[in-house]
Amino acid sequence: MVNYPKGVRNTGSSVSNQIKAGRQSKRGLTFGKRGMGLEEEINAANDFYLADHLAVIYKKPTPVTIVKVDYPARSAAKITEAYFQRPSTTDYNGVYQGRYLDFDAKETKNKTSFPMKNVHEHQVRHLANIVSQGGVGFLLIKFTTLDETYLYPAPELVAAWQRLEGHKSLSYSELKDDAYLVEKRLTPSLDYLKAVDAYLTDLASGKRTDRPKKSKKTGGPS
Repeated sequence: MVNYPKGVRNTGSSVSNQIKAGRQSKRGLTFGKRGMGLEEEINAANDFYLADHLAVIYKKPTPVTIVKVDYPARSAAKITEAYFQRPSTTDYNGVYQGRYLDFDAKETKNKTSFPMKNVHEHQVRHLANIVSQGGVGFLLIKFTTLDETYLYPAPELVAAWQRLEGHKSLSYSELKDDAYLVEKRLTPSLDYLKAVDAYLTDLASGKRTDRPKKSKKTGGPS
């Protein structure tokens, strides 16, 4: 069963009571864990942002079609066969300071490069479409061996994906030049909105473009 958004329940209480309860319970949440995978860190950060009223960002549910359901008991149902309806786009979306965010999480053990084969063409096209409509698209890429995470903007991703023909590797140094380091913090451990702030500041100042760069290579997402 998919619950979306995570943790939202209709309790019948007023919005003000829910906000008050969220503020009281926020201290009991654990956000500073170490040794978590990238998605776990993002999920923990999203919980923190929601509790602190900073942003509303969720992991997208994966659409599935149910084929067969067994009923071991009259009051219970068990899904025994299902399949994905279509390839998923990206992992996360939400709203932050009036801007729509849409991004995917990627991890690699490689120290010197990021393999473009980790990104699918439909994901690149999706992020290009998000940017074309004024949204903010990016990847959060974690080099697990180095314990470093970067926000890699969608326009740079589109250009690199085309140039590298969707399967070659992007060098670590080149990625660093176009990306924003997500600094380690205590709470949450992966405060990626700080990197989003830096990216939005550069967009506003004209240092960056929110349009996909043109590549010398033709074909692929546009």
